[in-house]
Amino acid sequence: MEIDYNNIKVIGFDADDTLWVNETYFREAETAFAKLLSKYETPNKIDQELFRMEIDNLPLYGYGVKAFTLSMVESALELSNYNISSKTIESILNIGKNMLNKPVELLDGVEDVLRVLSKKYRLILATKGDLLDQERKLEKSGLTNYFHHIEVLSDKKESNYSNLLNHLDINPSEFLMIGNSLKSDVLPLVNVKAHAIHVPFHTTWAHEEVTEEEKNGKAYKTINTLKDLLKLLN
Repeated sequence: MEIDYNNIKVIGFDADDTLWVNETYFREAETAFAKLLSKYETPNKIDQELFRMEIDNLPLYGYGVKAFTLSMVESALELSNYNISSKTIESILNIGKNMLNKPVELLDGVEDVLRVLSKKYRLILATKGDLLDQERKLEKSGLTNYFHHIEVLSDKKESNYSNLLNHLDINPSEFLMIGNSLKSDVLPLVNVKAHAIHVPFHTTWAHEEVTEEEKNGKAYKTINTLKDLLKLLN
């Protein structure tokens, strides 16, 4: 499907797993959590219960490491029938703290792409998660100066994007979103008549997966790496 990007004036970028590594650390944390709870349940059951708890808690806690850590604590209490030791709770909290202290690992070519595109387009960052954590990662990334605007959204639904575009006075037809999640970074934009390009990451949180039916008939491109953007837009 041919898509014309000649009208694009503003490009939005997702952050986690689009500009830098993120989901990998959650998978590592889940493995460490399962080891801590291994006397109570199988790894598969622990993963299932933790995921269920995360989804149940989304309306209260939102996204990010802090929400994930609270869900781990609650899951540990339930899985152990409230027999979990305070020492194990401390270990769970340390898993979360270690995640927050991870270095920011930029994905291949990110800064080169932003440097080139920022000379021709207005760039914005549109991510979701915990505000303090995302601000910390952005500062560590060294990418702040490439963006005209930075927005940490509570969620990435059509209404969130519409509000953001209205607030920044951006015509949807002149906006292009780049991200690794079809559910959060691509399909909502297509549905509000903007453009989107999918850059898959090697691992995806189950909550971000979409069905073939949801993708059917939607106009967007998929590229292998961010560096492929330069071929499409220049």
